[in-house]
Amino acid sequence: MELAGLNCQVVDISQSYDILAGVNFDHLKLFRDIAQARSVSRGAQMNAVSQSAASQQLQELERNLSVSLLDRSTRPLALTPAGRLYYDLCRDVLRRKEEFDASLGGLLHGVEGTVRVASIYSVGLSEMSQLEAEFQNRWPEAVLRVDYLRPEKVYEQVAAEQADLGLVSYPEATKEIAVIPWREEEMVLACAPAHPLAGLPRISIRALEGVDFIGFDEELPIRREVDRYLRDHNVAVNYVMHFDNLQMIKEAVVLGHGVSITPKRILVSELAAGRLVAVQLADPLTRPLGILHRRRRKLSGAAESFLKLLQE
Repeated sequence: MELAGLNCQVVDISQSYDILAGVNFDHLKLFRDIAQARSVSRGAQMNAVSQSAASQQLQELERNLSVSLLDRSTRPLALTPAGRLYYDLCRDVLRRKEEFDASLGGLLHGVEGTVRVASIYSVGLSEMSQLEAEFQNRWPEAVLRVDYLRPEKVYEQVAAEQADLGLVSYPEATKEIAVIPWREEEMVLACAPAHPLAGLPRISIRALEGVDFIGFDEELPIRREVDRYLRDHNVAVNYVMHFDNLQMIKEAVVLGHGVSITPKRILVSELAAGRLVAVQLADPLTRPLGILHRRRRKLSGAAESFLKLLQE
């Protein structure tokens, strides 16, 4: 039955731990995922169970607790105060279990388990392939899984503990997420070999006044920083195209649609093949990269090992 009032809705922690004795970790994970997805169907899908089975399990849990955990009158679903408390409990218990499993696995077998990394596209597929190969060589019992996402999705994945580490540019710490500085990348002017500016070893930013320019989508941090850089030098370029990833920008530059300011590090293969030319900027510009992780969450041995590999 539904308990009246906030005090009645909030389940005592000690009682919740007693209830855990009869609940397996799969049940805890199911509720956590439903709460994070704010959807029974999506939570069920994430746990490879049917929606009806997930709904039945939820109803049984609420009967045992004598309280409603989800507000079913809203879309997407929302947690009740008791549901928020139970969600926090599930997340804490599952986190401790992950830490225990990782520590025990490390004692018994060395580094093993899966490292979940969420990365922006522009870290570079070629570089990540090299990191994956080196990681597999050093720790063959561990698995590295990398998902390429837009920046805001990387933050969401780390905050929701669906990724152990996040790789982003222009990183910003939040209440839930901590930042480890990674590196500063030199930005250059990328041109097609036939472009008039391609023959210059170094260029003043003033020379870009009015040129056809290919940039990032306006909501991305790198676009805001490039725009600020141009404004600071009183330069107005002619934006002819914009994309949400560096691969599309590079291809547009190769095809001669315009020039772009990009990290030099991600142009390595195109420069080697002679498809692009990198012109140094007389007024230096760099792009900071950072590694995100969830605050107050102990990384597994495999995640710690990958972090050390990144920092090398």
